[in-house]
Amino acid sequence: MYKVDFNNPKHAHFIGIGGISMSGLAEILLNAGFTVSGSDMKESETTDSLKNNGAIINIGQVASNITDDIDFVVFTAAIHEDNEEYQAAIAKGLPMLSRAEFLGQLMDNYKYSVAVAGTHGKTTTTSMMSHIMLNANTDPTISIGGMLDVIGGNIRVGSSQYFVTEACEYTNSYHKFRPYVSIILNVDNDHLDFFKNIENIAASFATFATKTVEGGALVVNGDMPYTGQILEAVKDKNIETITFGTGSSCKYQARNITLNEAGQPSYTLFIDGEDKGEVVLSVNGEHNAINSLAAIAASLYIGLDLKDIKEGLLNCHSAKRRFEFKGKTESGASVYDDYAHHPTEIAASMKVANAVKKGDLWVAFQPHTYSRTKAHLSAFAQALSTADHVLLADIYAARELDDGTVSSKDLENELKKLGADALYLGDFSSIENYLKKNLNNKDMLITMGAGNIDSVGMELIK
Repeated sequence: MYKVDFNNPKHAHFIGIGGISMSGLAEILLNAGFTVSGSDMKESETTDSLKNNGAIINIGQVASNITDDIDFVVFTAAIHEDNEEYQAAIAKGLPMLSRAEFLGQLMDNYKYSVAVAGTHGKTTTTSMMSHIMLNANTDPTISIGGMLDVIGGNIRVGSSQYFVTEACEYTNSYHKFRPYVSIILNVDNDHLDFFKNIENIAASFATFATKTVEGGALVVNGDMPYTGQILEAVKDKNIETITFGTGSSCKYQARNITLNEAGQPSYTLFIDGEDKGEVVLSVNGEHNAINSLAAIAASLYIGLDLKDIKEGLLNCHSAKRRFEFKGKTESGASVYDDYAHHPTEIAASMKVANAVKKGDLWVAFQPHTYSRTKAHLSAFAQALSTADHVLLADIYAARELDDGTVSSKDLENELKKLGADALYLGDFSSIENYLKKNLNNKDMLITMGAGNIDSVGMELIK
């Protein structure tokens, strides 16, 4: 595999440069003095920002974008071998690196690299780690899968040995990483178009655990059924294993979890059975109390002070699109947006919303990918049924094609079987018009999904 010399700037080309992760990696190279070019299928604020920072941006992916002065190419998992630009790079004999391979090499440049993995909670926990590191004045480099206000985007380039990033399990891309601290928040059924079953998912996380560098640490949820399998995978490695959760056997334990009126948790922290005082969070939900334990464990392992850690957690508000308050409608209803696109994530958000709502809870939901909707149809219905009213948009295809076997109408039918007030409307304008007529001043609306459903809420609060 081609090795990037980060001390010897060259010309890097990114196929799919507008993506949240790819754009951040491109920005790191720009800051390191590299020449950066790239392409995407559409213009966006991200591509405009990169262009303003000196990147050469092409809209559309065609062979002519691969110029003779390019030294190596980075591509996303969404780019297939029949991509015209990809084929042109191969024809020129250029070194090709997947996004994960490149990120793995970048990680090797930092002594204290932390990779946050898990089916759910990666972005929020990476946000927690980011706030902790910043509060401790470590000058970290941060790569996060969401927009974080404290760093003004999804990337921060520091000058220290501290680095934190998300580690996505899809297509086993995180197996290319070699972190000093590996975090596994949870293991759940998702991305079944790739993994096929939960056994393969658990095995994938176990393999990720083995990628932790010697002398480092694995921080793993001690409350889940797969903890033993993951710990068994690393038993012969020279790494420290640290468990967290609510169970009495966990090294890091949260006791007496309570939620305030805004749904934000606080709890008593115990480490090895010793009371370490109260932890107060500014993110929502009991699940994030558990996630914060992982951030605490990782931060203490890399030498940060508990006082700085607690202050960083208190200052941490969720990244964009994580139960994010957007504003109020003309009728006075409160509008939130949430990236939740898996039944477990939806259930967690519903629990918070039902705890803090003043009037009816409305959810405008856009399912994400046909395969996920089909695999979890009844679970989606169960999770959404705790809302007072559910409005359904068409499925966001993302990387998939519609094979005609599932639709949002099927989800409406499942919800109605449970006695829920559900209505399939399909397009965003129909959803907006329906909400304008029916939202009351004390109601709460959550636009939910990993697609572009957030635009509905923005239209309503204009």
